[in-house]
Formats: sequence, C-alpha cells, structure tokens
Amino acid sequence: MTRLIVAAGGGGDAVAAAMLHAALYGNEDQAVILTYAWDRLLIDPLPGPRRPADFTGLERLTPDVWSVPAQARPIAPAGSTLPRLAAELPATFALLDPHQGAAGLIRQLESLVDHVQPASIDLLDVGGDILAQGDEPTLRSPLADSLALAACCQLNEHVRLLVAGPGLDGELPPQAMTSVLGPVVHTLTAEDTTAVSTVLEWHPSEATGLLAATARGVRGTCEIRDAGIPVRLTDESRAVHEVDMDDALSRNRLARAIMSTTNLDEAEAYSREVCGYSEIDYERNKALWLDEQQPTNLDPATIRRQLDQFEAEVRTRGVTHTTFRRITEALGLKGGQRDELRQLLIASRPEQYEAPLWRIADEVSSPS
Repeated sequence: MTRLIVAAGGGGDAVAAAMLHAALYGNEDQAVILTYAWDRLLIDPLPGPRRPADFTGLERLTPDVWSVPAQARPIAPAGSTLPRLAAELPATFALLDPHQGAAGLIRQLESLVDHVQPASIDLLDVGGDILAQGDEPTLRSPLADSLALAACCQLNEHVRLLVAGPGLDGELPPQAMTSVLGPVVHTLTAEDTTAVSTVLEWHPSEATGLLAATARGVRGTCEIRDAGIPVRLTDESRAVHEVDMDDALSRNRLARAIMSTTNLDEAEAYSREVCGYSEIDYERNKALWLDEQQPTNLDPATIRRQLDQFEAEVRTRGVTHTTFRRITEALGLKGGQRDELRQLLIASRPEQYEAPLWRIADEVSSPS
C-alpha cells in the first residue's frame, strides 16, 4: 500500500513527512514524498526552488514527475539535500516543481496520483504558516506553502491537511491558529523520531529539528534563524493536527490569489501584492550579501569565547536552547561552516547537546 505525503514547504517538511509516515503508517506501507527542492542558502546558494534540469540522475516516474534517487546530484553551483535523504530514508522522493505555477503543480499531482494510486494523500506543513492570512508581521516564507495548498485544494482527490508543531517555524504564534486547528491525529514521541534520527544529525531544518526535540521531551524557549526569533517548546509543540482544507484556504489570501498561476514569476508577483514581499527576493538579497562574506577560520579558543558571550546575551532573554544555524549566523560565520562548528561545539561541550538542539549553559562555561 502506498501513501503519498506532500511536503508543503520542501526542505525540513520532507524530513518531517518521513517521520510522520513511520508514526502513522508504519514500515509496511510505502511512502512517496512529493517535495520541492528548496533548501536554505547554506545548502543551496542559488535563490528559489530547483527544477528537474538542475539535477543529473533523476528518474522519470510519470511524464510530469521525476524522482530523486540517491545517485542523483544537483548541478553546481546548486545544492540539494534530497539525494542524501533518498540514500538514508526508505521513501521515494518525488520532485515538486513550481516553475509552472499552481497549474503545473496540479498536473504533477494528478499525474503522480494516477501512477501510484495512493491509499491516502496528506499535505504536511511543520509550524503552520500555511494557515497565514498574508499580512502577519512575523510571516517570512508563505509562497511555497501557499502554492502547495492552492494545488492540493484543486485536486479531484481527498487530501488531508496536517499541521505539525504549531508555531515551531517562528512565523505564526500558536494562538493565532488555534481557532482553525482541528483534532490531534497524533502526538509525536521520542520513538517516532527514530526513523529520522541520523538525518537530524546533519539536516539544517530548524522547524523539523524543534519538532523532533519536543517529541524527545525538550522544553523551554529556543532561538532560531538569523533574527533570533524565540519559539516556545511545550507539550503541545509535538502535536499533529488535522485542518479543514476549506478553512485553510479561506484564511490564506495568497493561496486563493495564485490558484490559476502558470509560472513562478506570476506567483511571486501575487506574493508581493498580498504579503508585501517575496521570500525569493529575500533569498536573492541574502545570497548577494553572503557572496561578499569571507570564510573565517574556526579557532577553538575564539569560538568558545564568542559562544560564551552569545550564551550570556541570550540567557538574559530567557532562552534555553538554540539551533546550530542560529549560532553559526550569530558568530558571523558562513552557512557552509555550520557542520564544522557543530562538530567543534559538541566535541568540546557534549553535555550541552540535546539532539538536535544546543542547550544554553546555565552559566558561563569554564575553559574547555
């Protein structure tokens, strides 16, 4: 039996989809995860999502859909986590390409559904920004989720919308979506994270990392992203809610606006009109800034001193945890240095590693 899960935002939503598939359906059912190749700039230095032409080694599933097997490779300078996910997780990862707008996504969905005949179709979003109206001041990346919602709600099949970890992406506070969240279909446990435990050691997704951490019992306040957004980690953070598709669409003005779009530029234009910006514009601007940055050698003594200063600062804000992405940017390092920094910190202060998060020390650490 095949289950189709559409990862609404790409990136970490694809990892969460694999975790949720194991939790809801077990190992006997086959998982097909339809996802964007749209990673953070620290993985992919090119702004926006990748298309099939950006890869070698893809395998055609249908005339409109390609799968990303372990041997696939993004064509430099593009980057993607999908081939490694395919190598480490027992799922088929199919590429969701938004360059033909919502109309193109509908064709891909219809083609894939006809091919795999899934027993169920889930649309998964970690954090809940798929429920944004579009004018929220904390909203940062509505376009990918809105395109997925606009396409799925026009599919002539039943699609169940699932929101995991309300508020964990730092874009909408949980209380802003309480009225639309439906019943809890599953509460994630530490055992559920086993399916993706090795992936969480290297994948940079913050929202999915927080989801796994709360499932493992981590509680407190976690600071994420370059802006240092505080996110509360509570018992409710590990819940997976069903949401009525019509309710989601009635809230999401951007999704309604882009339902007939036939290319990504058109969808971007609507995003600027409805939300006041496009997340791809943000990535374009940040990519130019990152290109001007020079890599810094990771001197252990300097890093520990800078980390102590950073932790002393965030403790004053009541922060108990943070992500390695946040530390990397707070210390002024390039995104590509995240893994090296992570290894250095875990080796020097292993007691502060609460996988996949970094626990802020209660007081300044003694020299290591």
